[in-house]
Amino acid sequence: MAANALILSGGGARAAYQAGVLLALSELLPCLENPFPIICGTSAGAINALAMAAHPGTFNQSAQDLAQTWRELEVEKVYKTGWGDLTKGLFKVAGSLFHQGVARGKPLGLLDNSPLRDLLSGVIPFDNIQNRVDAGLLEAVCVTALGYSSGESVSFFQGNPALRGWRRARRVGTPSLLTVEHLLASSAIPAVFPAVPLNKEFFGDGAMRQLAPLSPALHLGASRMFVIGVSHNPMKTRWFKPKRALDHPPSIAQILGQMFNSAFIDTLEGDLEHLDRTNMLLKLAADKELCEKTYNLRPVDTLVITPSKPIDKIAGRRVRDLPKSLRFFMRAVGATARGGGASVASYLLFSHQYCNELMELGYQDAMWEKAAIEDFFSHPCRLPE
Repeated sequence: MAANALILSGGGARAAYQAGVLLALSELLPCLENPFPIICGTSAGAINALAMAAHPGTFNQSAQDLAQTWRELEVEKVYKTGWGDLTKGLFKVAGSLFHQGVARGKPLGLLDNSPLRDLLSGVIPFDNIQNRVDAGLLEAVCVTALGYSSGESVSFFQGNPALRGWRRARRVGTPSLLTVEHLLASSAIPAVFPAVPLNKEFFGDGAMRQLAPLSPALHLGASRMFVIGVSHNPMKTRWFKPKRALDHPPSIAQILGQMFNSAFIDTLEGDLEHLDRTNMLLKLAADKELCEKTYNLRPVDTLVITPSKPIDKIAGRRVRDLPKSLRFFMRAVGATARGGGASVASYLLFSHQYCNELMELGYQDAMWEKAAIEDFFSHPCRLPE
């Protein structure tokens, strides 16, 4: 039987888009109690993944509750935003320069995300993950983080005892009892949020060096993957778009934004292209049974939902919703539409206005793909008109 996997990529506050897609999916497939026995998430996508995997109710109920959490989200529930907190973070980063770049005491991070720990501990029943595994409702849930010492992309998974870990070039899969620490590690944007100690090593955002973001789901037995990205794909709209001439060099935020994009976005798009090519080659293979039994190569169906509008532009309009201290900092480094660095803001804008707009976009994009969703699941229940 084909195993469906849900793949949720990283992207900070952009992950609100995923909640909108999942909400639409729950309405389009009301009679599917558990459409995804395998759930994999990275960075903020890992938070959505565990929220869905640990929920005690149906898929519809878990999607509703996840959407409600994002609707009520405020920046202060993710990281501290006071002038004193921001100044303390800046001084901590500056002070590390006098100690060979190493922070004294707590791990280095510009922002204090201790409120996020409290939020996640309150909304995700981590103990229920094993209950769902034991009940046969969940095959596996996986969270990926980067080990700063080893440089390895480590996929921590909890699921069926028959599942085994794996080791590939710079990629490791290890069975674990997932906790809030794994989520904080996977979503620890480098230099912005502090690294988290796990298994005698400090870990950071799982999107970094994740060269094959689809790989964990395949190792866990997925044969069909529903992927929710967080990047607008201009290839869907037009092949060529004239470039606008810039009247100034790139700002700090614009440079950082491209660095974040390379970590959070580019690897997923590249891995999807690689999977498409592999599927095409397998169709041409003369001995398909040999490919699967000897080389463990099998065709994998995918459905990808990505934003139909550039999220950067939405973030550029919504910087005004941030607290004054954050607005000042964002403008100082050029993280605005005018400064060309709105991409950085798009990862840190955890205001309910911004998140609700992304959720609405995700909901609409999924509804537009109703026919593709129906075909992907091939479920006998009648979809609403």
